[in-house]
Amino acid sequence: MHLLPTPSHEMTNSDKNFDSSYPPFVLQNSIGVDYGGSDPSKPDSESEDSLPVVDLLSSRPGDIIDSSREWGMFRLVNHGVDSTVLTKILECAAKVFSLSFESKRGVFDGPIQYFWGSPAISLAGNARQASPYAQNLHWLEGFNVPLAKITQYKYGDDPLLESFRALLEEYGNQNSLVADKIFKTMAEDLNLSPTKSKSYISLASGLLRVYRYPRCPMSSELRWGISEHTDSSVVSILHQDQVGGLQVCMGGKWLDVKPCLDTLVVNVGDMMQAMSNDEYVSVKHRVKVNKEKDRISIGYFVFPTEDALIESPNYRPFTYANFQADRELDFKTFGTKIGLPRYKIIPEKSRIL
Repeated sequence: MHLLPTPSHEMTNSDKNFDSSYPPFVLQNSIGVDYGGSDPSKPDSESEDSLPVVDLLSSRPGDIIDSSREWGMFRLVNHGVDSTVLTKILECAAKVFSLSFESKRGVFDGPIQYFWGSPAISLAGNARQASPYAQNLHWLEGFNVPLAKITQYKYGDDPLLESFRALLEEYGNQNSLVADKIFKTMAEDLNLSPTKSKSYISLASGLLRVYRYPRCPMSSELRWGISEHTDSSVVSILHQDQVGGLQVCMGGKWLDVKPCLDTLVVNVGDMMQAMSNDEYVSVKHRVKVNKEKDRISIGYFVFPTEDALIESPNYRPFTYANFQADRELDFKTFGTKIGLPRYKIIPEKSRIL
């Protein structure tokens, strides 16, 4: 039996801009450039982006391939995910996030786990504590949702939470169909064997992360929702509200990826970059906070099987399990991942003697 979560109430003994649904972020005076990327107060982003748009229903396969090679990210329309589900899941997520911080910590302790201050999740699926080397917390909170386990946990005693769980399950199932179609297009382009294709994507590994980036009127000049990073996935699919904040790095410049209604954003992950021998780009991206509005987004991530052996000329062979273990060690040691550079083969002529 779950305790019924209570709605949050505005704080009266603190800054009125922050309510009891927000995590207890520790405000700091500065952000480390090494950890968080460039200073968000510097206007290094362009006002417009020219991100490719792919129509999954009518576009030729080459549109996915070209976008993955040149950008590593593209907008996806006519994707097949029900527009009603897209609307309802954002609305329901907003209601769940409005519950008090303590309620969220207490209720989401099963397959759906609550985290805050860091987007990273440990191998056990738990929220990761900030590294002593990290100079800031990420300005976010969220839910980690392994789709293979979502049916194991019911919230029958709470209509809001059960509705949220059911929507996550349906949204995850629909996204898995989209991811599978995109991967098959890429695998055919790369001439992957059926055996490799089967291990290079595991729909059972599908994972949702539901994020809220609280408004940050007092320190948005110095705070990242998520600092610059690449995804460890094969492919990632993002659904976002209309607030904005996502940026992608292209040609050394950061471009704002403006939200488009009923449009998903797809990006190539580290595993696909290695599988493609760097033909496809696992692009760096980040999220800025908003001074006036909370931002909600939902990411779908899919990975290889644990024992999938990633082999390509530019990289030392490694399994996805190897990558996970090394990433875990990186976070414990440095507070961030090293990722693909760990496995990159340096040509003899490029080595310093």
